[in-house]
This record gives sequence, C-alpha cells and structure tokens, in this order.
Amino acid sequence: MNVIIIEDEKPAARRLCRLLAELDVQVSTMLHSVEEAVSWFQVNQQPDLIFLDIQLSDGLSFEIFDVVDVQSAIIFTTAYDEYALQAFKLNSIDYLLKPIDDEELEVAVSKYKSRTPSSKPISVDFEDIKKLLVHPLERSFKQRFTIRLGQHLKIVNTDEIECFYSENKGTYMATTEGRNYLLDTTLEQLENELEPKTFFRISRKFFVNINHIKDIISYANSRLIIKLNRYSDQEVIVSRERVKDFKLWLE
Repeated sequence: MNVIIIEDEKPAARRLCRLLAELDVQVSTMLHSVEEAVSWFQVNQQPDLIFLDIQLSDGLSFEIFDVVDVQSAIIFTTAYDEYALQAFKLNSIDYLLKPIDDEELEVAVSKYKSRTPSSKPISVDFEDIKKLLVHPLERSFKQRFTIRLGQHLKIVNTDEIECFYSENKGTYMATTEGRNYLLDTTLEQLENELEPKTFFRISRKFFVNINHIKDIISYANSRLIIKLNRYSDQEVIVSRERVKDFKLWLE
C-alpha cells in the first residue's frame, strides 16, 4: 500500500507517520504545501491513500486538485467542526479531527483496508466540500447548562463559562464567578454541542471561551499558555499540534 501525508506542520506529520507505523502502515512521502504536492503529483504515480490536511501554509489543500485529477482514497486530517463536514461523509471519505487520536486512526485505516476491488469508487466533489466549509450547515448550539446542586438546579449560560476541562476522569466547567462544576458529559460530547466560533479545544484537556481570554503567552516547545479572566487552578496550554489552528481560530 502506497501512502503519503500532506501536512504543513512537520511535527504533526512526523507524529502521524509514527502512529501509522505502529499500525504497520508505511508512509512513502511527506509533503508540506500545495506547491510541493502539485510538483510531486506531476512526476509520481498516484498513491493508494492520502492523509490530507485541509489548511496548508500556502492555501487550501483542495487547490492541489484544481491541477491534479486525484484518484486516490483520502482521509482528511482537520480541526474543522464535524458538523461542517457532512459532505465528507456524503462522498464516502473518512476524516480525523486534530489532535489525531490513535484509536480513531486505527478505525479509519481499517475502514480503508476493508475496501475490496469491487467497492464503489470514491468520488470527491471538492467544490461541494469547499462550499460547505465556507457556509456550514445551519444548526443550533448549546446556550446553557443545568447543574444539580443538592436539591437545586442552577442554570449557567455559555457566555458565563470561561473553559471546560477534564480532571480525574471527570469533566468540569469553570465560570466567571470563579466556581467549578462537575458535568455529566465528556469533552468529546461537548465538541458536538459548543459554538465553534466561541469555544475552541486547545488540547485533549481544555476547551476555552474566546471571550474570556485575558492573555496569550509563548511557551516551551512552540506551545502557548492562555490566561483566563478567573480560572487559574491549572495551566491552560495550547498543545503544539493545535497552535496553528488556534491562531487561525482567533482571527
């Protein structure tokens, strides 16, 4: 199986390559920009499978296919909210949300390997996907949470929440009042419920609310530390794999 990775963040590409090696999938080539990928496709045989980041340093990766008639199967790696990705499923394409989880990667690779020669060819309509990313499907996001406090219920509006975080296998919200509340949910479930323009998952451990970020400070290993208005129980650190997407989100 001939596999390539197109990813502009070299540490993320190397990590994906290592995860694939653990699944006995060998990557033949890593490409890091639209320009580099177009040049490579023009002189090389198309691979069986491409792991493709959507946002590259010099443009959207879809621009590659304005020049190249791609026939390969594609697994997208992306930070886009899953509700903006319905077209991916409609086109029978798999995708992995960053930071990539090793178990989800294994499922995606198994899905590809399970395809047979008689399987329906993958047909990609990149124009439909681009339109959906620019104009995502309308949907409503969670506006408030209900917290049980003894015999009472407390309503917390999402604009009062500075961050969500996981600790000791529990999921918590930290509010502008300086209070922390345990929730009956997971960060993964919250990913489907929170307004992506307001909340961003900066790591496996934290979601932050853009309206409550007080300061952003450079940190070791190309990471960032976020200072929130009230929450200070733990360091809130943007993981290295998410720094670029976080900066794009800020804009």
